[in-house]
Amino acid sequence: METVIKTSTIKDKLIFEFETSKLFLFGNTQLRDKAMESFYKQGIPNYKHEEYKYTRVDVMLKGEFDFSANKNCSDEQIEHLKFLKDAYIVIVENGVFVEGLSNLQNLPKGLTICSLVDAAKSDSPVFEKHYAQYADVNADPFIALNTAMTKDGVFIHIAKNTIIEKPIHIIHVATAFQNTIIHPRNLIIVDENAQAKIIESFETLDSTAKIFNNALTEIVINERAVVDHYKIQDEKELGYLVNTTQVIQKKQSVFSIHTFTLSGSLVRNNLTLVLDDEHIESHLNGLYLTSGNQVVDNHTVVDHRKPNCNSNELYKGVIDGKSTATFNGKIFVRKDAQKTNAFQSNKNILLSDVGTINTKPQLEIYADDVKCSHGTSTGKLDEDKIFYLRARGLSLESAKKLLMHAFASEVVNTIKIEPLHEYIEGKIFKTFE
Repeated sequence: METVIKTSTIKDKLIFEFETSKLFLFGNTQLRDKAMESFYKQGIPNYKHEEYKYTRVDVMLKGEFDFSANKNCSDEQIEHLKFLKDAYIVIVENGVFVEGLSNLQNLPKGLTICSLVDAAKSDSPVFEKHYAQYADVNADPFIALNTAMTKDGVFIHIAKNTIIEKPIHIIHVATAFQNTIIHPRNLIIVDENAQAKIIESFETLDSTAKIFNNALTEIVINERAVVDHYKIQDEKELGYLVNTTQVIQKKQSVFSIHTFTLSGSLVRNNLTLVLDDEHIESHLNGLYLTSGNQVVDNHTVVDHRKPNCNSNELYKGVIDGKSTATFNGKIFVRKDAQKTNAFQSNKNILLSDVGTINTKPQLEIYADDVKCSHGTSTGKLDEDKIFYLRARGLSLESAKKLLMHAFASEVVNTIKIEPLHEYIEGKIFKTFE
């Protein structure tokens, strides 16, 4: 049964919904109570909150919202979203794991994929040890809100020494006919010496109303594990996404994350990597293409806690129309993290005179034997290069498209899955058209 709650503020609505539904939600009720208490103290951030001053989530959340969107999808409606034909497919519709639409037959030994609800019921020691242990409810109101109100999501466990050859593709599908708030959650545990490639795509399908997607993923990468993680965000004009990813890396692990923001009225990415042991390698790549009145905000934190670790970060953006993009990247090098190598770069192209880019790379270094650098650049397409290409027979539009494609390719070429590479290339080509 769908219920629209009418009270004074969105904060009141969320708290009321929590109190009336918490007994029907999975997991530890005390954990949820503490999370909602933290949300109550923090509230919905507005322009006075330094971390959210360019992302007016409070304005977007004005009005009436529903909290119990039904599952409406058929396999035919989402078939085009399964662009990887040789993959383990996980469908999450409006925040709820849908086994009937997923393709999880014949999982290899050492790989567990199920709903968070089933993982909680199974008394899995892995689930109990790790669930809600890394994303701090006091650090961000949307972490607190997700921890309090999530109804379901995906649990993935890759056992020790297991190498998963095929990608795991989690497809988050949002469908609604009235304004809706959903809270999907993922918990991914990769044990020692394991390897995997995981893709998350966020899609809005057949929606005639605003959908606010407050998604949270916790990832634990244990010793000598190797993980490639890809995020494709394509939520169209009525999609609003706050996507939080919390990663913990252990000794000699390698983690790469690639974030592609292709559409969405408002997209906020909160990405935190904690390098919690020695000889860890981390790579963060991002590409965002904005137009119209779109708002895209990338906040990253790389926390070097132990010595002898390397991190590399590259984010690029193409900003058109009246859109606004923000990049805020922080690198912490703790006192004990000697011999750290940490590099960060943000580059942007402005295609219009009314677009906005806010960029703020930051370093906080408390060790004295490190190599760290950060930089940012923003400008328009190079007129000399355009002239050079036009002199060789290209039209003005073709020359611009070629330069933009070359600019984006540095990030796109980090994709190691060929069908995914082709899919992103096609999406970018269509956007530049």
